[in-house]
Amino acid sequence: MKIARWSPQRDLFGLQSEMNRLFENFFDPDFFRGGEQFDSWLPKMDVSENDQAFRVDLELPGLSKEDINLSLQDNILTIEGERKQEAENKEINYHRVERTYGKFLRRFSLPTLVQADKIDAEFKDGILHITLPKAEEVKPRKISIKAGK
Repeated sequence: MKIARWSPQRDLFGLQSEMNRLFENFFDPDFFRGGEQFDSWLPKMDVSENDQAFRVDLELPGLSKEDINLSLQDNILTIEGERKQEAENKEINYHRVERTYGKFLRRFSLPTLVQADKIDAEFKDGILHITLPKAEEVKPRKISIKAGK
């Protein structure tokens, strides 16, 4: 038996990740409807930022840009869409079906204001890239110090 070093930080980070996922879904208006509308699958999402903008990247293989809707309201970015199932062929006996289909909904609450009129979205090779420029008043800026008299 191999002895592995226990890391409480790893357990805490895993717990934090699970809690974030739970609360992200909990505040979804469809959470209490039994999930009939938007629980088929959730695309993987990366969210990052620099001094100028937030960046959201979603894996959406098998979709076209027409299958995706984006909106921003009250500083909450909403991404929703649907991956449609291919026509079922009754003559084929499947041994395994792992791909998921149906509607999805992802929401991300932005921690600072963004310039809504300058949001850019590009869909390429099954990845949706969204750039949300930060509002000028929240961007860090250097303040010069004047010498006293």
